[in-house]
Amino acid sequence: MSDVCCWGISREWTHSPHREFDDAEILRLTAKHLEAMGFLVSLLSPEAVAEAGQQVPPSIFLMCERRQILRRLRRWEVGGVRLVNAPSAVLNTYRRRMLLLFKKEAIPFPPSIVVPTHRPGYHSLWPVWVKRADVHNTQDGDVVFALTEDALHGALRALAQRGIRHAVLQKHIAGDLIKFYGVGDPARLQGRTPWFRWFYHRHQALAGHPFDPGLLATLAQQAAAALGLEVYGGDAIASEGGGLVLIDLNAWPSFALYREEASAQIASYLQQRFTRGG
Repeated sequence: MSDVCCWGISREWTHSPHREFDDAEILRLTAKHLEAMGFLVSLLSPEAVAEAGQQVPPSIFLMCERRQILRRLRRWEVGGVRLVNAPSAVLNTYRRRMLLLFKKEAIPFPPSIVVPTHRPGYHSLWPVWVKRADVHNTQDGDVVFALTEDALHGALRALAQRGIRHAVLQKHIAGDLIKFYGVGDPARLQGRTPWFRWFYHRHQALAGHPFDPGLLATLAQQAAAALGLEVYGGDAIASEGGGLVLIDLNAWPSFALYREEASAQIASYLQQRFTRGG
């Protein structure tokens, strides 16, 4: 295939609860901007990728998250295909992996432990969030706030009944919930500043804790680098006294509040990455 050909792979519908339209739109708009730059873009579903033959383009941008598809993409990457985000980076957002990498890189993160869903044992992280230990939120019950032992055991039991073998118990951190989006690996930008935006989550009573937005951007970029992400979004808590704690990081979110701006930024970044030597 020509060097200007590329694929965009959508997120699995089961991984986009209540975000199906938003996820599809950020991919479509990114493709539109790339086409304006001269790329020939085909948008594919993960199922179509699973059935793809040997004619693979030199570059792929992706939102898919299932292990089976990522393993196939990884084989193509080893063969020389450029991928953003890299399959390994997407797998690193699986919470069990993420905890280890954040600990290794000293990323500020709430106290968290991995427990088997069928046998939780004792812990002292009250109050606690119960989160499946692999992919992010796919349906109700994947992330549950538990204030009591009964609530904790009920959340774990529900995960176990769905065949999810492990969960992460994450201590609740009080403060203002901040959501953020980022595009660009600083190591690849040759001195240019990565694109970054943040905003307060809407459904909360803000305390108005002061914090340094520049420090938030630095924290997000360090966390993304720890996982290998180039297009990402996440959540952080600004606590009393100005401290910042990261509580989640995702590969290629929907960018819903900044979709037009973000899609142009992503396309510009992909143009650099997909150009030889980029």
